[in-house]
Amino acid sequence: MMLHDSLILLFLLSDNKTLDFEASFKTLTEERDELKKKLTDFVHYSQQGWKYFNGSFYYISSNMKTWNESRTDCLQRGADLVVVNSEEEQEFINRYQKRIWIGLADSEREGTWKWVDGTPLTTSFWHSGEPNDYEGQNEDCVETRFFNEENGWNDSICGQRNFWMCEKKMFL
Repeated sequence: MMLHDSLILLFLLSDNKTLDFEASFKTLTEERDELKKKLTDFVHYSQQGWKYFNGSFYYISSNMKTWNESRTDCLQRGADLVVVNSEEEQEFINRYQKRIWIGLADSEREGTWKWVDGTPLTTSFWHSGEPNDYEGQNEDCVETRFFNEENGWNDSICGQRNFWMCEKKMFL
């Protein structure tokens, strides 16, 4: 190989390394910016009194509203009523020892329970005998009522006033 060919090859190799370096730098810059945004959001929600648990921030109300008013409040906060995905999350909610609206209802079709995010109910924590439309009442919304028990959900009249819990997913 002649010196000229060697120099061209060396130039091409160094040019590829420059491109690799530039791509890596761009990726790292994007990752840094995403982490900065997550940190800013984390600080913001923490300062507003939200609690972080297992990939989500939760807002626990200090006053009482109907289910629809509660959902509207959550949506205005950039969140929605809590969707309970696990036993651990149910235990987290129960720690607050309050009757709390969660994001589950059968108001679209009686007996078909759906979460506010549109997913069907698969894992549930109904109290014994629930849901039951007690005494023929139209109980279409779900509250945590028996919070000293793992299975503490109760179907209730949506116009009743309860505390509520909003959830905003935010993986750090």
